[in-house]
Amino acid sequence: MLGRNEYSRVTSAHVGDIERRLRSMERRLERAGGRASASATQTADHIGDVIASALSGIAERFRGDASGMAEEAAKLGSAAAKLGNNALHRVSKEVEHRPLVTLAVAIGVGILVGLASHRR
Repeated sequence: MLGRNEYSRVTSAHVGDIERRLRSMERRLERAGGRASASATQTADHIGDVIASALSGIAERFRGDASGMAEEAAKLGSAAAKLGNNALHRVSKEVEHRPLVTLAVAIGVGILVGLASHRR
């Protein structure tokens, strides 16, 4: 068994070893920090240029896509209007040929909507 003096001597030897290692690591980090700071400035400049270039390319693509999207939206709107007109024409023909069936369907839908809104 270790005595109190021997224990504190061993402990202080370990503490001294730890302190030496920490000082050595601090010196290494300081040297690496100096080198990293010089290269970080260059890297930051380069990254800024790369990001600016990428954002410029993206903005240009969006400008091109926006005009294409406007044309596509106009085409879709026209197609939707045609489909709506066709559906309205078909419904009006059905109402002319089968007025009672149409009236029954309308009443049924009205009742379902009324029940659904009443439950909320």
